[in-house]
Amino acid sequence: MRWKRVLLSGLGIGLLYTLFVHAKTAPVLPVQDKPIRTIVIDPGHGGSDPGARGRYSKEKDVALAVALKLGKILEDALPDVKIVYTRKTDRFDDVHRKAAIANEANGDLFISIHCNSAAELTRIVGHRTVTYRDKKKRKKTKQVPIYEKYPNPAQGTETYVWATSKNNAKAESLRNSSVIVLDANSEETKELMDTNDPETIIMLNTLRNVYFDQSLRLSTLVEDEFTKVGRISRGARQRNEKGILVLHATAMPSVLVELGFISNPEEENYLNSQDGQNETASCIAKAVKRYKDELERVYKSAGSNHKAAPPAEAPAPAAQPPAHQASVQNIPVTVNNQTDAGENNSASHYKVQLMTTEKIYARGDEMFRQLNGTIEREEIKQGKKKMHKYLLGNFRTEAEAHSALYKAKKLGFKDAFVVAYKNGVRIEQ
Repeated sequence: MRWKRVLLSGLGIGLLYTLFVHAKTAPVLPVQDKPIRTIVIDPGHGGSDPGARGRYSKEKDVALAVALKLGKILEDALPDVKIVYTRKTDRFDDVHRKAAIANEANGDLFISIHCNSAAELTRIVGHRTVTYRDKKKRKKTKQVPIYEKYPNPAQGTETYVWATSKNNAKAESLRNSSVIVLDANSEETKELMDTNDPETIIMLNTLRNVYFDQSLRLSTLVEDEFTKVGRISRGARQRNEKGILVLHATAMPSVLVELGFISNPEEENYLNSQDGQNETASCIAKAVKRYKDELERVYKSAGSNHKAAPPAEAPAPAAQPPAHQASVQNIPVTVNNQTDAGENNSASHYKVQLMTTEKIYARGDEMFRQLNGTIEREEIKQGKKKMHKYLLGNFRTEAEAHSALYKAKKLGFKDAFVVAYKNGVRIEQ
């Protein structure tokens, strides 16, 4: 149910954004008839950039082979979807160009294909006798270890979404994308997409958060399909604060799939075999199909509401059709927006517990100011001591809460963690 709410939120924000642009520009803008019309497949590296190396193969070649197989499967299975490749040959484009290709294609989904690698390990395989002379010139011997390098046994798949530390960069890619501004006049668009405009900032941040949830959903589906065929899954995850540029520079839901460790001889053989390449491509394609089907089921529901709404010649932001408002109400708030403590008590929501201490701090205390959210204090008893829990925000999605958690930890709240609530009651995990 949470995933359906996220999808409905995404569709709602798309409709609302169309109205937002329409309210400030003259043309009548069509509502997208399908949620997935273009999928962009990015084979990692290429040309002069080989990527990771195995004993006999290179990441760029494996990534291209699997990407082409994935594209062919999707073209056959989804004839109504356009498949775009950032490269179909052994060609080098830097990551900025790859992101630009995806954005220029007006992609609805971005999938980057890569192989993982782990550094070789060292072990002692024996000793040798070395003769030397001490300070008094006396002849002595000692045993010196003989070292040998061997392949790292690391194995398994990983699927990445962009790091939350790159949320601003993702919002910037959305602001600059022609996908978002649709057919609006370019000069008016520059004024409309002013980053100093509070309406624009809220809309972009909300859309970015919806895309994050959708990316996380697809990454989970990909890893689920790998697990079904017996692959070791290392999980759906975020890269560290350095991020992955092609993920936060593409104005669409985006994932990066690590097919396996080319540095592991067993996995290298698998990744270079026809069976291995067909299996990995098939797993990703099945995940995409599941993702698309889920999206379309919710889209049909939202679309029926949209058709029921009466047309308006020049809708203003303050006079949107009730059906649209119902969709938008479930959109996640941005991490930087303050939320009333009592909001959304009738549904699942999340908070970040910052710390537990004997001290009492005011809400406006200096230590909380950079968190940009509502701070609550709960009084508890531990034995005879009276303790105080400090909680941040009231987030509608777990992804939003984890984004706030990341920021809290960077600001020094090292023991912070996410807590869930249902119907206003804390769920102990």
